[in-house]
Amino acid sequence: MAGVTFRNVSKKYGDNAVVSHLDIDIEDQEFLVLVGPSGCGKSTSLRMLAGLEEITEGEILIGDRVVNNVAPKDRDIAMVFQSYALYPHMTVYENMAFGLRLRKTPKHVIDSKVTEAARQLGIEQLLSRRPRQLSGGQRQRVAVGRAIVREPKVFLMDEPLSNLDAKLRVEARSFISKLHQRLQTTFIYVTHDQVEAMTMGTRIAVLNAGRLMQIDTPFNLYHNPANVFVAGFIGSPSMNFFDASIIQTDKGLAVDTGIFQIIVPQNRQQVVKPYLGKKVVFGIRPEDIHDQSLTPTNINPQPVEANIDVVEQMGNEMIVYLEEGNKNFIGRLDPRTQARVGNRMNVVINVDNIHLFDAQTEESLVYTQKQQELNALA
Repeated sequence: MAGVTFRNVSKKYGDNAVVSHLDIDIEDQEFLVLVGPSGCGKSTSLRMLAGLEEITEGEILIGDRVVNNVAPKDRDIAMVFQSYALYPHMTVYENMAFGLRLRKTPKHVIDSKVTEAARQLGIEQLLSRRPRQLSGGQRQRVAVGRAIVREPKVFLMDEPLSNLDAKLRVEARSFISKLHQRLQTTFIYVTHDQVEAMTMGTRIAVLNAGRLMQIDTPFNLYHNPANVFVAGFIGSPSMNFFDASIIQTDKGLAVDTGIFQIIVPQNRQQVVKPYLGKKVVFGIRPEDIHDQSLTPTNINPQPVEANIDVVEQMGNEMIVYLEEGNKNFIGRLDPRTQARVGNRMNVVINVDNIHLFDAQTEESLVYTQKQQELNALA
């Protein structure tokens, strides 16, 4: 068992910085997810930890040991790849036992570990098969089993569910989360899928262009994004953004988008006051936009009128694409809504859940204050 630390870690290919000054402390037994778009540096960070990529600068520690110059086989980690990397000419048993045989582990110990891992993974009946005889989900479990038998200090998983269909991905997410609870070992998991990240991680590190944008719990990332990138990346459909400015009204400071005005909640007035007369980015999540005729009783509503462009019936909800003043935005509405394409519609915005960002830096105006409030509730 061990934690992992990235200290000012960077990776460059010539003048191209793939990872820039990455600082992360991962606690022992934590499930940390590295998430971000393609090319953000998440897989490179994992490969540096595994010893498959050299570090340009900085240090990586596993436990208390700096492993920059330690060979991959001596780092006491196990990695599950997107491709599963199973040997096609070997049986499931032989694939799972291969690493132990290389370490000259006694045969009876190998038998015991492989059998127990297969039992935990529900693949005992597959031990004599070869990879070509397995489904995608079964291959994924064999790859995980090969890692389990080594009993590493740290499990590394690089998009292990990408090759599975939608139904199997849901099942595999639950399986890996339960596996982490059972093994009580440090897991570091890479994905570009923010749904995977939100449902699996103890904490999530959001990366973009090689830089750490924010690291926090799924709840805090969703409710208190530190910047525009995190706000737009976390959540599906993503947050709606409007170019806006802060103005003074007889009811206090307000956000003026040019389409509608939103009075800033009383507990945010002082934080937003320095931005009076300045440009900001206003953000609201689709789930905080409601059909006015079906307004929930526990929100602070602000009415807005818009045209309906597209309606997507999802069964448990209605995704409605709205347009007003040449600006498009999305609402996730109650499925009972009577929204129809081509009609105008009255919706309400939950003012308590608005987000405001500096137009220049794209940093949240209220991040620190909301963080303190969320921590007090935790």
